[in-house]
Amino acid sequence: MSFKFTDANFQEEALESNIPVIVDFYADWCGPCKMMAPIIDQLATEYEGKVKIGKVNTDENRAIASKYNIMSIPTIIFIKDGEVVETTVGALPKQVLEQKIATLF
Repeated sequence: MSFKFTDANFQEEALESNIPVIVDFYADWCGPCKMMAPIIDQLATEYEGKVKIGKVNTDENRAIASKYNIMSIPTIIFIKDGEVVETTVGALPKQVLEQKIATLF
């Protein structure tokens, strides 16, 4: 199951994490976001302990979405050592996300 990032915990849980972090910015009403949800959950289970994978509901956490200039969803950011190293916009196949995860190590 994926982690739930919020405005309140983002600094500690994402930016200060000692392992790479993947954050899926989504909204409940977003069709492509719903398509990505099971993929994000699968990856969170498969990479547990190696990569922290979670989601930010942009409707409920506007401050963090604004900080990262999230204009379209789903947007996925890849964080390593507290820095965003890649950003993708739109639904992606699991294999593409796995390739991007591999670059974090």
